[in-house]
Amino acid sequence: MSVYVGNLSYDVTQDDLTSVFAEYGTVKRVQLPTDRETGRLRGFGFVEMETEAEETAAIEALDGAEWMGRDLKVNKAKPREERKPSGGSWGNNSRNSSRY
Repeated sequence: MSVYVGNLSYDVTQDDLTSVFAEYGTVKRVQLPTDRETGRLRGFGFVEMETEAEETAAIEALDGAEWMGRDLKVNKAKPREERKPSGGSWGNNSRNSSRY
């Protein structure tokens, strides 16, 4: 399981998050998603820690805490939902449609 960290500064780095969460245990992995088009951080991230007890301690200590000028939102990450196809025209070549 991992921890969701929201309302992050756009200047945050993986090392910054690792340092903060390391106070509560062993950090296994940090992910900071970026926008596909701009490459800019999206303002949230995920931190995976060694044990659930460490994650719980970090959540209790950091949720609502001010860091880098922002009030953090920290909680258990929810499992990623499978995305359904959008129903757009990807792969649907209308020039070959039987309408013509």
